[in-house]
Amino acid sequence: MKIASIEHSLLRVVLFIILSHLCVADTATNGSSSDPVVLTISGKGGNKSSPLLYGVMFEEMDHSGDGGIHGQLLQNNGFQGNSLGMTAYAPIGSVNISQDTSKPVSDAITSSLRVSVSSNATEYVGFANTGYNGVPVRNATYNSSFWMSGTYSGTINLQLIGSHSGIVYADHNLTVESTESNFTQFKTTFNSSASPDGDNEWHLTFDGEKVAGSALNFGYIELFPPTYHERENGLREDLATVFEKVKFNFLRFPGGNNIEGLEIDSRWKWNRTIGPVVDRPGRESDWFYPNTDALGLDEYLWWCEDMQMTPLLAMWAGKSYGGIVSGSDLQPFVDDILNELEYLLGNSSTHFGALRVKNGRKDPWKIPYVEIGNEDDLTGGCDTYPDRFSQIYTAIHDAYPNITLVASNGDYSCLPSPVPEGVIIDLHLYRQPDDFVALFNQFDNQPRNQSIMVGEYGCRNTSNAKGTYWSYIQGSCSEAIYMMGMERNSDIVQMAAYAPLLEHFGFVSWSPTLYGFNSSSGSITPSTSYFVQKMFASNKGDTVIPINSSTEFGPLYWAATKSDSQYYVKLANYGPEEQNVTVSISETKSGRLEMLSGSRLQGNTPYEVDVETVSTKIEGKEGNYSVSMGPWAIAVLAVA
Repeated sequence: MKIASIEHSLLRVVLFIILSHLCVADTATNGSSSDPVVLTISGKGGNKSSPLLYGVMFEEMDHSGDGGIHGQLLQNNGFQGNSLGMTAYAPIGSVNISQDTSKPVSDAITSSLRVSVSSNATEYVGFANTGYNGVPVRNATYNSSFWMSGTYSGTINLQLIGSHSGIVYADHNLTVESTESNFTQFKTTFNSSASPDGDNEWHLTFDGEKVAGSALNFGYIELFPPTYHERENGLREDLATVFEKVKFNFLRFPGGNNIEGLEIDSRWKWNRTIGPVVDRPGRESDWFYPNTDALGLDEYLWWCEDMQMTPLLAMWAGKSYGGIVSGSDLQPFVDDILNELEYLLGNSSTHFGALRVKNGRKDPWKIPYVEIGNEDDLTGGCDTYPDRFSQIYTAIHDAYPNITLVASNGDYSCLPSPVPEGVIIDLHLYRQPDDFVALFNQFDNQPRNQSIMVGEYGCRNTSNAKGTYWSYIQGSCSEAIYMMGMERNSDIVQMAAYAPLLEHFGFVSWSPTLYGFNSSSGSITPSTSYFVQKMFASNKGDTVIPINSSTEFGPLYWAATKSDSQYYVKLANYGPEEQNVTVSISETKSGRLEMLSGSRLQGNTPYEVDVETVSTKIEGKEGNYSVSMGPWAIAVLAVA
């Protein structure tokens, strides 16, 4: 996607057009509810379908990582970046708190929180962190840690407490001994009861009388709820579990725009996202807030491995929003790419392979796909990309010939000529509903020797010029139709990544996403597009099979795949009238029908999941199945 600042600068110009698109009359129909459509599914022939077809793109934006799927819950916990100041901190008791650059925690975490205690203090004092618009407090076991310096021997009290209610949900003491000469890390575990909302904060207090007239420093504080697969520095279990249910086949990371950097030096740097988190400096990102990089290179790959997804790793290719390097100036960055690959793939006898082992991963990671850059047909990258791509392609291909390489755009004027054999080209599409439907046959007549990835796509409802936008049934239906077009051509469309994945409702710069959340209990809200992705990714065979139909496409669209004796037929009704369908699949008896339907502009908003998939059993009479498709409905028929 285009960087958000560019998006916003264009928004006023295109808003009227966008609103007009949303108000156009429904697409004309070729059939009606009185004209049943008959689909006869062949059990023979067809093309092999890509096993990786359905995936997702993730980048740190909308606090999808920090404060999102990465488990750590305290905001500004290491004072990283240069834009947050004292965000999320508040004093408790007779103290003054400030960011102290004279007391770095590490070479990477270059400041700490100074808590200066008044000379007449007699009570427990300290500081609060309010998280990302509150701290999620569940009936669960939490892990917490902090670094501390200053002369103190005694009790530290940790609490999870309602910010306005004052209700204490967790109250835990630990004994510490700290010195002025260096920082010491302390870790602890405690249980909490559940808060009914997200209006909560984390408190750290100590005996103020012991420090009266002096100060203590605290740094790189952390609070984790239960994590997915119980991994240290892992994913937030509840958000990861919602993601896992889709059964995506691949993850494209770490972006997206966020890999590029607003300046060359603020690009995503792999070697600053590995190892102990206290040694990761973070960076100012492209999306208006600093990244901690606690969700780093290894964490992304653990995520892929734990969910059995294939990683698609993007590499910086010389283009940032503040400059472009090419030719001989690019060579140091090419060398850095080879260092990254050695870290990922090298054995323990190599310099960077040994570093990976030291960081906790003994076996090499599996890296079958690498994308060179991001959207190099945009923001001034086109002219130099053919040479930059070729330079990086040669270096990677010579060293790792089994890695499949992906070019970051599909504009042939921005690609080397010819495109090297085996390279996948990457298309990105954000469209209005009618435009997606018009692209249903986009890949029907493409050369069958050029593999394609749709590395980002999604229907945008930007009817509200500011704030959060919502997926809605018509838009999700149009996505389903476009996805069927890709699935019908999944001999050449190797991968398709919905984007973006996830948003914190309190920090939105791009919408819509597959699902959203905030700090409150029960806030996780899947969009209508989430359910489409789940239906499609969870129901796909290994072979695309022919279909004979009694009518042309529109308003009804369809596609079918099979694996052995299991058939999957996808249907979408892009129109306001009901469509009756008879699906004939010989030698099948029964299965299930999954359906997503609603009114044209209906969607899900925070806490309100009004539209979701309904699954029912279905019986076939001599292999014939009757399906009633309501207006704007999407369905999957899975039978054997």
